[in-house]
Amino acid sequence: MSGISVSFAHAAVFAAALLFSARSWAAESTFIVKWRTDERNTNSAYVEVAGIPAAALRALKSRPPSASEWNRLLSVYVHEGDAVIDPLTPGMAGQYAIDGDVLRFHPQFPLARGVEYRAEFRPGALPGGKPGQFTIVAQHRVAKPSPTSTIVTTIYPTADVLPENLLKFYIYFSAPMSRGDIYDHIKLREDSGREIELPFLQIDEELWDAEMKRLTLFIDPGRIKRGVLPLEEVGPALEAGKKYELTIHEAWKDAAGNPLKAKFQKRFAVGEPNRDALDSDRWKITAPRSTTAEPLTVGFGESIDHALALRLIEVVREGGAIRGKKTMSQNERVWQLTPNEPWKAGTYHLTVQTTIEDLAGNNIGKPFEVDLFDGVQRRLTNSVVKIPFEIR
Repeated sequence: MSGISVSFAHAAVFAAALLFSARSWAAESTFIVKWRTDERNTNSAYVEVAGIPAAALRALKSRPPSASEWNRLLSVYVHEGDAVIDPLTPGMAGQYAIDGDVLRFHPQFPLARGVEYRAEFRPGALPGGKPGQFTIVAQHRVAKPSPTSTIVTTIYPTADVLPENLLKFYIYFSAPMSRGDIYDHIKLREDSGREIELPFLQIDEELWDAEMKRLTLFIDPGRIKRGVLPLEEVGPALEAGKKYELTIHEAWKDAAGNPLKAKFQKRFAVGEPNRDALDSDRWKITAPRSTTAEPLTVGFGESIDHALALRLIEVVREGGAIRGKKTMSQNERVWQLTPNEPWKAGTYHLTVQTTIEDLAGNNIGKPFEVDLFDGVQRRLTNSVVKIPFEIR
């Protein structure tokens, strides 16, 4: 590829490269002028010139050019069509350097997005060159940032009042997110503005779902369980009677490298801790009518961990699970199953794995806050609870 000027666009970066075979004192030289960018910051670009004869490089190093001499050799301007620019016209401010066998120019300030720039290299201004011989031009444009559309869609639990010993949050995003440094973008504050110090369990293995669209965020259990050192020394992350704000900041980048469209805030109050085991005997099942596709409804009487409820609760009949759409409502106090096919009359069972949790991590038959050294046993030894009901 040869000529006086060439440009091309690729993804977010518009770059140009031109090769020119000189027919002068450097007949064997092929000059290559390129714009290079940092993939992490595409408006941090610089110009690189290769193919400069070794003798000229040695001369540039032994007697560095003045600012005006550098400008005559290599200068950068805002591109204005095919207008011819006087070599004496001052170019963009920046730093020149010889690195090995290449000449580099780093602009003093970041380039503006959406603006096209023009680098002009004049080999005739090299030591020993013939002034006015020819000019090599390379153009560069920093693409405008693509519109950001990724948002936080929901934070669970959705209730406005949460227990003091809340175990975890679930944060849902509209598109896949990036991994790493997540705690830099999540802040928990009292309504007074005081930031809660290290409220979350920070682990290297971030708890994302397979699609990278749901993050599980645990409150540090040491700030929940009584009798452990963090709770005694630092105090609970959440305190009954106070109000809080969980903020997801917009600087968090999605999988495409774009920041979130906007920050997301969940405001909530904190009530008394819940230290009782889940009791499935208190749940209320509202059975639908046969021959209909009405939803089966289960009322828990309290908010339940929605992700576990959707995964660990099934409706079975004669050994087979009923297929359909599971949903949670009323601040995760109600579970519903809408079947794919109409219900048939008969006996069914609601099956629940006992590892299901309420908002404080209490299981069926076992509270979260048990002392393993006291030999506390589950009230229920089966791993699955079966609750029968009839559809008529």
